[in-house]
Amino acid sequence: MNRIKRGSIARKRRKKISSFTSSCRGARSNLIRTSSQQKIKASFSAHRDRGRKKRDFRSLWISRINAIIDQNKQKIYYIYSNLIYNLYKSRLLLNRKIVAQIAILKGDCLFMIANGIII
Repeated sequence: MNRIKRGSIARKRRKKISSFTSSCRGARSNLIRTSSQQKIKASFSAHRDRGRKKRDFRSLWISRINAIIDQNKQKIYYIYSNLIYNLYKSRLLLNRKIVAQIAILKGDCLFMIANGIII
């Protein structure tokens, strides 16, 4: 009988795990058990942090808008919450990201929008 060499499927699986964790340090990149645990942990962290990234950017945009409004109390007669409320009330489709970009790049344009929607 011919000799049957085994392990090609297992080698494929291990190779896939080790290619994922090749950038880790120490045993996490070399040992199969610890590298598979590291892969699970990394994918869990990536999934969690995708949501956290959205949250962080939203708070950044809010703080930018708030800072521009606080700097220029003479030109704009709003606080942040009233500005956003009146934007939605007047059906202007400007989200916080766009409003923050307008506030940073063209501050006068934000003031024209804000003073134009006073109802």
